[in-house]
Amino acid sequence: MTDRAFSVVRAGALTTVQDLGRPGHAHLGVPRAGALDEPAHRLANRLVGNPESAAALETTLTGCAVRVRTATTVAVTGAPCPVTVDGRPAPWGAPVRVPAGAVLDAGPATHGLRSHLAFAGGIDTEPVLGSRAADLLSGLGPDPLTDGAVLPLGIPHGPYATADAVPHPGPVTELRLPFLPGPRDGWFTECGLRTLVTGRFRVSAASNRIGLRTEGPPLERARSGELPSEGMPLGALQVPPNGLPVLFLHDHPTTGGYPVIGVVPERYLAPAAQAVPGTPVRFVLQRAGGRPGPS
Repeated sequence: MTDRAFSVVRAGALTTVQDLGRPGHAHLGVPRAGALDEPAHRLANRLVGNPESAAALETTLTGCAVRVRTATTVAVTGAPCPVTVDGRPAPWGAPVRVPAGAVLDAGPATHGLRSHLAFAGGIDTEPVLGSRAADLLSGLGPDPLTDGAVLPLGIPHGPYATADAVPHPGPVTELRLPFLPGPRDGWFTECGLRTLVTGRFRVSAASNRIGLRTEGPPLERARSGELPSEGMPLGALQVPPNGLPVLFLHDHPTTGGYPVIGVVPERYLAPAAQAVPGTPVRFVLQRAGGRPGPS
């Protein structure tokens, strides 16, 4: 293997290769996948001179550590975390030059869930259906990182970006999710619909890249049973038999038989990538034309 590579010293709780995903394949049963905190992913790539679509690492809660085989530039964004190079502090949210053989460690998130590590040249694993993203539901793309794994790097593009200020997100104290009703809101009573916008929900520890699960009051159904399987878009609010909404994220199934009470537009999804278990969730009904209505 080329020296343009890195080896995994500490894989962390869950670290995957992600880019901007593989949209356009739902008719084949293939989810989009891709970075959950897309703005953080794009920023990390810009900081090291990559196209925003380049493949990078997405960590979960505990971060990860890698040893580079050749000198390279790395940037860490997303959930703030301590960054070190061979044990010496390095900046978060800025390009960091890492010498050949050195270990870059992105530590546990100080708040939030997912950090993004971009390498100059991007991660050069084999594309599948035009994307290098790991899809945990279908199994497409690279496997989640394991200790000792070696991943290739591409040729740097450059020049590296500089920024006077990089957004330093604070903790997500409340996850506010505007949604458009339908297509199956008629499967719920008026009481159930009212519960969605007034109930006290919180993020469940059972959440993952497939969906953000909630805890709280169940939504009352007007109809029982299941639907024939139908398409499920990114951001769908599906309600399983326990009555608790599930927000479908990037590795979601493309079809399902439980009713979708509403859809959260994609532009509101990035904060869901950083909402830790227990975070309060508020669903906000949008008026026609996309403006949030009273909740």
